Amino acid sequence: MVSKDHELSQRRQCTLLQLSRSTLYYQPKGESAENLRFMEIIDKQFLETPWYGSRQMARHMKRKGHKCGRHRVRRLMRLMRLVPIYQEPNTSKKHPAHKIYPYLLKGLAITRPNQVWCADITYIRMERGFLYLVAIMDWYSRKVLAWRLSNTLEADFCVAALKEPLAKYGPPEIFNTDQGSQFTSSDWIDELKKAKVKISMDGKGRWIDNRMIERLWRSLKYECVYLRAFETGSQARDGIGKWLAYYNAERPHSTHGILTPDEVHANKTEPMKMAA
Repeated sequence: MVSKDHELSQRRQCTLLQLSRSTLYYQPKGESAENLRFMEIIDKQFLETPWYGSRQMARHMKRKGHKCGRHRVRRLMRLMRLVPIYQEPNTSKKHPAHKIYPYLLKGLAITRPNQVWCADITYIRMERGFLYLVAIMDWYSRKVLAWRLSNTLEADFCVAALKEPLAKYGPPEIFNTDQGSQFTSSDWIDELKKAKVKISMDGKGRWIDNRMIERLWRSLKYECVYLRAFETGSQARDGIGKWLAYYNAERPHSTHGILTPDEVHANKTEPMKMAA
């Protein structure tokens, strides 16, 4: 039986690491050192060729001299939530009992901060394992409003990330995600409905709908994750946190000239029209 003091200590640890509480109790299946090495290779190649399915990725692995057949490639890509752009953008597996909401951004001019937010989850390699990172982004300014790390794909770490910007900035008009089970879960949907946010989900074959945050993942991985060998959740939290702070406050985004995401989100620029 867990004592109250022990449980309180774990809650504090969870808060400090920005890890969902469930990660303290439930550990994912471990992967062999060989599989972890293959996952790193696949992840890097997928950033360069996001149209690669398991068949093409397996061919790439074979050409590079890696003994990693298609069945293993397919399993590892699913574990990493990698789905080629020509397929349905199901970057996390749908739940058959969950409602799918329509895509609301077609033809919409996104002209101001907090009009549309989006979220996605990506794989983060570690020295001896991996974590999942969820980020919530303001579509117009490209500011990362919140993020969380987890070693499971349960919805609670996504919901924890969602609550933070809702409390800090107030609700957006529309929130867009893919159709993954984390974003169709009752806990996630209830938070959005409670805040009276319109719910939008990427449609079948609409891989481009999530392009804003996919570009963030590419920059984060090349400029931070691949340059470091994170051994612990604390190291990953610190390293990723520093890079995201730099991204928001110091790195001008090409869409807004010399202005950073923080500056644009704070309305330090005239609105510009962007087609969704």
